[in-house]
Amino acid sequence: MINPTGKSILFIDEIHRFNKLQQDALLPFVENGTVILIGATTENPYFEVNKALISRSMVIKLNPLTEENIYQILKNALERKDGLGDYKIKIEDSTLKKLATISNGDVRTALNGLEVATLTTPMAEDGYIHLTDEVIKNSIQDRKAIFDKNGEEHYDNISAFIKSMRGSDPDAVVFYLARALQGGEDPLFLARRIVICASEDVGMANPNALVVANSAMQAVHFIGMPEARILLSEAAIYVATSKKSNASYLAIDKALEDVSTKDTGEVPMHLRNAPIEKMKELGYSKGYLYPHNYPGHYVEQQYLPDKMLGTKYYDNEEKKYE
Repeated sequence: MINPTGKSILFIDEIHRFNKLQQDALLPFVENGTVILIGATTENPYFEVNKALISRSMVIKLNPLTEENIYQILKNALERKDGLGDYKIKIEDSTLKKLATISNGDVRTALNGLEVATLTTPMAEDGYIHLTDEVIKNSIQDRKAIFDKNGEEHYDNISAFIKSMRGSDPDAVVFYLARALQGGEDPLFLARRIVICASEDVGMANPNALVVANSAMQAVHFIGMPEARILLSEAAIYVATSKKSNASYLAIDKALEDVSTKDTGEVPMHLRNAPIEKMKELGYSKGYLYPHNYPGHYVEQQYLPDKMLGTKYYDNEEKKYE
């Protein structure tokens, strides 16, 4: 296509299907102005298109059509000669709006459903094709899910699922779980996310959450779908409704930061192992106090290296179980 400026316009639909080398091949011609490149994609371009092309482009997000938009398109399709205008169709507005809702922003799904319903429904005695709620339901089947288990929706949905568990909203948790399962998400992937959340976000506030989540993951592996949906729901709701604490998560990250950036000193001699007599002579394990020999199975002694004395990693204040 040539535009008024004299430059060629190169339109590439589904540009994310071009591999890295193919996308790189476009770069020189975009840079020197040989072509004006317009790429369309249903994926997130920041993930699927080379950064070099993105940096030289303007990214415009096209939002899904609203139910009202699709309703108006369906109305037009019923009236236009290049649509279904030659058919004598009777359909209630409420039924047409339900079709718009079921299509979930995909006008192609809505139009295909309307066409299938029209072509598969016999004409009634009054000379009209009557499209009822039941006819439309049979023509389009389930509500179209905007979910791609390998694309951006996968990441958005699992993010919302985890954050809903963390935020203690069981209704949102079940919703995003159902959305993932309906979209074909791997049940074991979901089970692993629940296990992680049980440890990271519930932690010591309710250690039993990790037991429940891990048991559910193993059961999901043994049983599989469709029964696995029940196990996932139970575990996810348990985690969502548990008290929350990230004290263990913060503790290990802080400790990892210290051991990777500081001189943390050596293990105290009395804590070291002494498997042979010569090591004992050098002071290994000398002075170690065995806690079980003391009242309450506890005795105060130094555990941290000298250079780390006084360091606090685990903070359980106001986080009882804990």
